[in-house]
Amino acid sequence: MIDVTCAIIRDEDDRILVVQRGEKSDHPFKWEFPGGKIRDGETYADCIIREIREELSMGIVICSQLEPVEYDYGFKQVRLIPFVCDTLQDEPVLKEHIDFRWVVAGELRSIDFQEADVRVMELYLKLTGSRDEGNGNTRVQGEDDAGTGICEADQLKEITGKLMSLKQVDWLAASAIENQGIFGRLLEFSFGNDSRLAFRSSWVLTKVCDKQPEIIRPHLPGVIRQLRNIGNNSVVRSFMRILSQEDMNNFSDEEHGFLTDYCLGCLNNRSTPVAIKAYAMEILYRLTVIYPGLGNEAAASIRANMEAGQPGVVSKGRDVLRRIMEITGDS
Repeated sequence: MIDVTCAIIRDEDDRILVVQRGEKSDHPFKWEFPGGKIRDGETYADCIIREIREELSMGIVICSQLEPVEYDYGFKQVRLIPFVCDTLQDEPVLKEHIDFRWVVAGELRSIDFQEADVRVMELYLKLTGSRDEGNGNTRVQGEDDAGTGICEADQLKEITGKLMSLKQVDWLAASAIENQGIFGRLLEFSFGNDSRLAFRSSWVLTKVCDKQPEIIRPHLPGVIRQLRNIGNNSVVRSFMRILSQEDMNNFSDEEHGFLTDYCLGCLNNRSTPVAIKAYAMEILYRLTVIYPGLGNEAAASIRANMEAGQPGVVSKGRDVLRRIMEITGDS
């Protein structure tokens, strides 16, 4: 029995990444969830992070581990250890596969998966589907049955820790909009030491912001000052996404300075994930609207990043540069 890890990788739109094997592989032209064999002394989690980095040049955040799936192909027996993950990159860089697709969950059954991956897919759909259906009977309760009290921290941690789909995130975001106690807890969790809980909490906050940004707006000056202290790139991505949609006039001159330094630092750091760089570019453009003199420095940093050739950076960089040039009058 060969132990192999695989990743169900989701992007911000809750699409799932699938990749196609080549002609000379054991399963030519079949599709699969990316992953690979476990090395001696390696944990399952370490394996999947390494394999995705080596095969696809992508950074991932592990959200949960599913039950192993065993399958006998006749010429080999495999035990797939599936992980549900989120990614900080826009597109994979294929090194061992010949194609990739981003698909929504409802399209998974139309993909020509190899047999073991079919079982992983069904396990994932059953798990997320049953939980989605269960949300109709699940409440984030407060101190009384009316749900008007403050949500207990332990209860909310458990609920947030079990989030598996965009539908569930939207449901919890709606609860946070109705209950300021829930919102406050989620903000608190986002700055906590539990990286998985922090990521999921900040993810919910992005959905709160999409629906009613005025709820989080009073807290953003504090977020700006904390950015450098956040060691979790997934949480940084969430808050940068929120800030990239804000009118910079809502912030003070001092906060403008914090944001400018932080965003330029993101662009000048090669290890910054693509999504965070894209949000940093947008924020710098919005600051340039207020401070046109910032445009040349911002444009130089954006151009330097575009030369690295990452598709998400190049695409976003072109758009932001065009808008910055309209302000500065340069070409």
